[in-house]
Formats: sequence, C-alpha cells, structure tokens
Amino acid sequence: MPRPVGNVRLKAARQAAGYASQEALAEAIRNTAPQLGIRSLQISVRQVRRWESANPPWPQPDVQRVLTHLLGQSIEELGFTAPWNGTNSTREGPSRRPVAASGAPAIGPAPGPFPTASNATQPATVGSDFAAITAAHRRLYWSVQPSQLHATVVEHTRLGTALIGETTGRCRTALAAALAESYLLAGRIDFFDLQQPNAANNAFVRGLQAAGEADDALLGAAILAHTAFIPGWEGHREDAEERMSAARAYARRGNAPAMMLAWLDAVEAECMTRCNDTRTALRLISHAEGVLAEGDTDEPCPVWMDWFSPVRLAAFKGNTQLIAGHTAQARTTLLGVLDNLPADDGKQRTIILGDLAAVEAAAGRPEEACRWANEALDQLSVTWYAVGMDRIRDVRKRLHAWRDEPYVRSLDDRMYGWGTTVSALQR
Repeated sequence: MPRPVGNVRLKAARQAAGYASQEALAEAIRNTAPQLGIRSLQISVRQVRRWESANPPWPQPDVQRVLTHLLGQSIEELGFTAPWNGTNSTREGPSRRPVAASGAPAIGPAPGPFPTASNATQPATVGSDFAAITAAHRRLYWSVQPSQLHATVVEHTRLGTALIGETTGRCRTALAAALAESYLLAGRIDFFDLQQPNAANNAFVRGLQAAGEADDALLGAAILAHTAFIPGWEGHREDAEERMSAARAYARRGNAPAMMLAWLDAVEAECMTRCNDTRTALRLISHAEGVLAEGDTDEPCPVWMDWFSPVRLAAFKGNTQLIAGHTAQARTTLLGVLDNLPADDGKQRTIILGDLAAVEAAAGRPEEACRWANEALDQLSVTWYAVGMDRIRDVRKRLHAWRDEPYVRSLDDRMYGWGTTVSALQR
C-alpha cells in the first residue's frame, strides 16, 4: 500500500520559509496576525497538523491572509482546495507552462504531492537512467552558458515529475533523489546566474518535496540552505537565520560530513555579511575552519555537493574581510585562493578577481584595481557568471573618483563593449 503523503506543498513551503516544525509555524501565525490587523487569532499545533494532512480543511479568511503572507504563495499553491471547487486550478498543464522574464522555461509553484502508483509502469532502470542525465547536467553547469543549460534542466525536472508517478519502491526513491538534485540545480541557475529569486524559490520548494519523497535529509539540508540566500541577499537577517536553522536540523538528521557542516557555516556567513554583520560572519568562518581542521576531510560528501571545498571557504573569508574593511588581510587571503583555485573553476575565478579588484580600489590603488577587473572580464568572456559581473560593477562604483583616468575609461570601454553587454542581456 502506498504511504500517505499528506499536504506536501504546505510542509515544503513551511520548511523552505524556515519554520522547521509545525509549532514554529503556529507561533509565527499567532505573532504575525496582529501586524496584519487581525486580533485574537489562536492557531494550535493540532490545527497545523490538520493542514498538513492528506485532506486539509479550508482555512478561514484571516488565516489565509497570514499563511500567504508568511509563506509567499497563494492558498491554492499551499495545497488547499476550496470546498466549492473540487479541482485545483493552479495545476500546470501543457498550455500553461510558466515562462521566466528572460523568455526561457521556468518552474512554477508546486502543483501538489507527487502522484503514487500501485504498480510500476516504468522499468527498474528508469531511476538510474534519469540520475545519469542529472549528473551530466551537474558537470555541464561549470562550463555551459546558464541560459542554455537552464532550459534543458527545467525540461528534465518536468520529465522526472511525470515519471515519478509511474515508479515504485527503490526505483521511485532513486528517481526522487535525482529529481531533487535537478530542481536544486535549476534553482541555483535561477538565483546565481539569472538573478531570478522568485523562480529560484519555486525550484527549491519543489526540490524539497522531491527530497522528502526520497527521504534524503542531506539533500533537504542543501536545498534549505540555498533558500537562505534569498532573504540573506536582501538583508532580511531573521528569515535567513530561520532557514539556516532548518538546514542544520536536516544536516544533523543526515549525519552530515564535516565538509557539509563547514559549508553551512559559510552560507550563513555570507548571509550575515549581506546583512552588515561581518563580525558574526567572520566568527562563523572561523568555526568552519575549525570544523575542517578537526573533522575527517576524507569523509565522503554527497556527489552532488561539488560547489564547496576548503579553497571555496577561503574565498568566502576573503570577501567578508574585504567588506569588513580588513583590506590587507583580504588581499592575502584572496591571493592564496587564486593560487590554489582549480584551473577549470572559471566562475569562482571571476569572483576572486573581482574581489581583488575591490581590495585595490579600497586601498586607493585604482590602476591595480583596473588590472584585476580586466582579468575578471577576460574570464567572463570565457565563462559568463552574473554574480561575477556584479562584482565588477561594484568595483567600478568604487573607482568613481578616478573616472576620468585613462585606465578607468579603458575599463568602461570593456565593461560596456558589445560582447559583455550581449552576454549580460542573454543570461
């Protein structure tokens, strides 16, 4: 008999928003209601449990207002069906395929729990076959133009979502894990490369649903930590911290290796840096360094976690030192990163070169800053990365006082040349 899945949409949205438990959501509803002009709204854990059941009751209008405010989705997208409407009008069909602002296919809000099947209609190899394509996309991410790869990854998630209703047992579990990774990759491209946080959030919520189907706590931790970037980069500290708390809970549940625990510290450190708390960020990075020094760095990490290493941790550190005003320390850290960065890590190289340019601009060495910025543009011409271009734009703002110098004008000519401009518009 297939196990009951309940209202997976609400549960995934709750966890993605940083509410690790039903009690946390109930408390948030009670605390938020007065801010919306709603008095005496008493919601218990039992009520949240009913909402996350297989047949959730339709919430009262005031509750709907608070739920949609906290979770950022419509009440139908959260898995509720109005008593006067037996069908879910938000389900995605072939004629209602979401499209991103760039015109590329996008992942819409979660359409509901994944379908179950009493009998598999797909062969037992479909899970491993789907996972093999997911692994190929993971490798292609580091070299293929994001806008080109994104469309392929999104279509792959649609295929996986369709196939999961035609599988059972271990095959379904393997397929769900690969599907969660594909959603995670789609969200990473949305956020870091295409700079579309809303689309990224949709992908992460769906990925969390798939990770739940696979019962893969480490994938859940990775997805939740990625969701923290969204409020973190906007300077919303409390939201970022709540999501990181949820990610750490999943990491503990999955007995995360030292490398992953250090990455969680690095993610939270970047969020704190964006929230103007570099002291806490540097403390978190120091803790991550200790985790790697004391832990078993040879302990196997999930194969999909290819975005972090001790060198990447040092890159986080250098950027935080720069923003904290520790210019000399940042220069030393970032030069060390550049010396140890793998030759094929073009995206990260752009970030480091941009940060080195910012260090020299902060130190009052504009010509040297332009030299590093030009190197970053050289790398961008090979591997486009929107976050890397943002770093160069930030450097240019720091060089405003020297805007009439020939080396700054030369940098402007390159920044706004045909190739770079077209790449930025095509991202």
